[in-house]
Amino acid sequence: MFPPNTKFLVIDDFATMRKIIRKILTELGYTNVEEADDGANAWPLIQKAHEAGTPFQFVISDWNMPKMLGIDLLRTCKADPRFADLPFMLVTAESEQKQILEAAKAGVSDYVVKPFNAATLKQKLERVYAKTNNAAKAS
Repeated sequence: MFPPNTKFLVIDDFATMRKIIRKILTELGYTNVEEADDGANAWPLIQKAHEAGTPFQFVISDWNMPKMLGIDLLRTCKADPRFADLPFMLVTAESEQKQILEAAKAGVSDYVVKPFNAATLKQKLERVYAKTNNAAKAS
């Protein structure tokens, strides 16, 4: 698993969903969690944290949000060399194959379908950790 001091950014337009994800992360031992209510507000936070030398180390974003969709934020991050390797998980109520493929093409680290529980999120985090660690060892 990721170290307990991993810096997370949770993005969702519903405050309740942000609280649920934060609570699960806290239960898993992560306390360095910040929030944004949509992709348009999250993008400057991601850039500022990087410039301040305290970058986010994992992004968990809803797909469907006003102003900027999670998939668009993912594409923006992956297009920027500073954030190309940033682990990015999309959370959505959509489970259509087309969307899953679109997210995979955009470079998503993993995908969680709502509703989900703590065990599912933990399993997905472990999978992303294994992928990123294996990629780091291979390079």
